[in-house]
Amino acid sequence: MREASVSRKTIETTVMVKVELDSLRQSPVIDTNLPLFNHFLTAFTWHSGLNWTIKATGDIEVDPHHLIEDVGIVMGQALDQALGSRTGIARYGQRYLPMDEALVLCVLDFSGRGQLYWQGAFPDRPINGIQSEVWLEFFNGLARHGRVTIHLRYIAGINAHHVYEALFKACGRAIGEAASLIDDTMPSTKGAL
Repeated sequence: MREASVSRKTIETTVMVKVELDSLRQSPVIDTNLPLFNHFLTAFTWHSGLNWTIKATGDIEVDPHHLIEDVGIVMGQALDQALGSRTGIARYGQRYLPMDEALVLCVLDFSGRGQLYWQGAFPDRPINGIQSEVWLEFFNGLARHGRVTIHLRYIAGINAHHVYEALFKACGRAIGEAASLIDDTMPSTKGAL
């Protein structure tokens, strides 16, 4: 079974993530002390088609940034561990995703080289008091620690909630596609990722 559990505890946050890549999808278990983040993580995990458990608390009275970034880091670490050598995976995933007037694109590669490329005029206004800059930090932590190259692009959208929720859904779908097993070979002409 391709699965992993990872925990991280700091002065600012406590995070536990479990992911199962090959089990039949069940309802995700998402429990943070930030309701909007729970909403976005539920969308991400459900659309990935993978089994996720995410439990986290953080010092959101200081700034939600700590919690949101650390969850991205731990989710990336769990994905990386569950993928193992990455033999047999599709490796690449992509998804255009509309949500009402919003349209985003996520394209990713489980290359072993974690990097986020964030392009476009993403809405720069808070949602329920949470500054928009923290969403970039989530995806950056996910990319770096998941050792996955992620391109996220804003194409259209006025409603900030729609744009960022669409990003979470698109990334979830692309990760599910890229992590799927398609054969028993290493998906690289180098013989390793």
